[in-house]
Amino acid sequence: MNTPFRFKQFSIQQDKCAMKVGTDGVLLGAWTSLEDNPYAILDIGAGTGLISLMLAQRSQATIIDAIEIDAEAYEQCVANFEQSIWNDRLFCYHAGLDEFVDEIEDQYDLIVSNPPFYSETVTSGNDARDMARMSFSLPFHELLASVAELLHEEGTFAVIIPFKEEVKFSEIAARFQLFPKRITHVKGTLNSEFKRSLMEFSFRHSSPLISELTIEKGRHQYTEDYINLTKEFYLKM
Repeated sequence: MNTPFRFKQFSIQQDKCAMKVGTDGVLLGAWTSLEDNPYAILDIGAGTGLISLMLAQRSQATIIDAIEIDAEAYEQCVANFEQSIWNDRLFCYHAGLDEFVDEIEDQYDLIVSNPPFYSETVTSGNDARDMARMSFSLPFHELLASVAELLHEEGTFAVIIPFKEEVKFSEIAARFQLFPKRITHVKGTLNSEFKRSLMEFSFRHSSPLISELTIEKGRHQYTEDYINLTKEFYLKM
C-alpha cells in the first residue's frame, strides 16, 4: 500500500519517484521569497511536484509550470497537481531542460530548482535514484545557462545546493550575469557542519543578505526558526 505524504493543504504520492519528499525540497519551497508577487513561476526538475505545490499554496501566481524528464516522476507530478486545489494554475511538461528552452519563448518572474547535485559518481543500487542525484543528469552550467535564458530581467532564481558547492556555483552563475542576493546556510544540528546553501540570484549586482538556519536542537526537537519556516506545511508543526 502506497501511503501519500500529507501536508496541511495537499498530499504527495511518491511511489513512482526516485527522489522522495525530503527536507531540501521543503526548505526551498518554504524559503523562496515571493515578495515580488510573481505572475509566472517555473520549477526545474519537479520530481513529485512538491515545490510547485508549496509555491501554489504560498502565492497568487497565475502560472506555475514545472518540467520533469523522468517519465514516471512526470506522471506522478501531473497526478499530484491534478488532485490539488490549485490544479488550474499548475502544469508539468515532460521534457529535458535543453528542449524546454528551445521550445518556450516566455520568461518567468521566479525560477526554482532543487537540482541533482552529486558531483562524484554514486551508486545506491537504485538506477533511477542515482540518475536523479548525479549532477551529470543536470550539470550546474547547463542549469544556469537555461535559467539565464528563461528568467525575466527583473526575476529571481532560487536554488538549494550542497554548501561545499556554493563558491563554484556562484562563479558559474556570474558568467551568466546572475548574482546572489540572499543566501542561507543550513545545518542539521547546532554542532554539525553546514550541509546546504539556499541561494537566490538576480541579474542585479548587490551584496547578498547572508543568514544561517539550524534544523534541530535535538532528535526531533526542531528549532524555532525551522518551525516558523515550515509550520504552514508540516502537519505536526
